[in-house]
Amino acid sequence: MAGPSTAERGERQKQESGPPRPPLAGRLRRLRRLIILLLAVVLAGAAAVWILYGSSWLRTERVSVSGTRVLTPAQVREAAGVPVGSPLVSVDTDAIEARLLRQLPRIDSVEVVRSWPHGIGLSVTERTPVLIIGKGAKFVEVDVKGVRFATVSKAPKGVPVLELAVSKGAAARRFPADRLVREAVRIAGDIPDEVARDTRTVKVRSYDAVSLELGGGRTVEWGSAEKGPAKARTLLALMKADSGARHFDVSAPTAPASSGS
Repeated sequence: MAGPSTAERGERQKQESGPPRPPLAGRLRRLRRLIILLLAVVLAGAAAVWILYGSSWLRTERVSVSGTRVLTPAQVREAAGVPVGSPLVSVDTDAIEARLLRQLPRIDSVEVVRSWPHGIGLSVTERTPVLIIGKGAKFVEVDVKGVRFATVSKAPKGVPVLELAVSKGAAARRFPADRLVREAVRIAGDIPDEVARDTRTVKVRSYDAVSLELGGGRTVEWGSAEKGPAKARTLLALMKADSGARHFDVSAPTAPASSGS
């Protein structure tokens, strides 16, 4: 039996040997281009790092403060402790936020942002008192979350005084003072605006015995913090229907009462 021809053997050798390799000079050119590309990337990265951390172009030079009402911008800047002169990219905004919330309880929230190329911005939201608690000759401000956040020597205008007149006993153990303060805060948030402006005192005798003292000697028996919106609507309707009354009872909003007209 005849073996493969010369042409067939040559074709088989080509298939086994694969495609021809590129010349050595071509491979060197490719390697050179790759090295240059890698060097360019490294140099660009080094330049970016130097610009961000080593140069004076992107340093922290100013700290702006917005949103303050009672606090001053100087107080906020001091508590923030922004490292002026350091690279702006290295400023720890989370740490600044934590410091402000820890050192200035009046701040409810704060947004710390980089303002390129040289600034840090502090956008502050202060707590607003909805009640105040007498403490000797001073007053403790309480916000809508029930947080006691500041002690002031002068009562803020238009904020009712919270009076806790709770008797000791089982009820007091079941509803401690902090719980009653939170309930009073809920009630303060439900009082209609027209009534809130005239409210002088929120008096808490027990969990379900809360009353309001208004200007002109008028009073409102509110009851518990439950069904607050319904009580607010009922109180407005009752005051409108009996504008000369001195005492209003909305503790049961479906069966309100007024007297002393």
